[in-house]
Amino acid sequence: MLLACLTSTAYFVYHARYGRHGFEARTRLIERSALLDFENKGLESVRAKLRRDVALLSPEVPNSDLVEEIARDVLGYVRSNDKIVASR
Repeated sequence: MLLACLTSTAYFVYHARYGRHGFEARTRLIERSALLDFENKGLESVRAKLRRDVALLSPEVPNSDLVEEIARDVLGYVRSNDKIVASR
């Protein structure tokens, strides 16, 4: 009877520590949660910037600076009085 009690106690202690839902699994989940929270905050800042850019591109009143930035960066347009320097 004592052996059965010790065996079952050892079984439950082992699984409480190393089991699928044990303390080590909980620690790994907490670390992963912190990492995902950090990543989520970065993505939220990117989302806020994209929302701002979309709001500035509204068809009612387009922001001329943003339109010029897109024309230069994305489309490769320049003004006639701009000087272009090529570097290698």
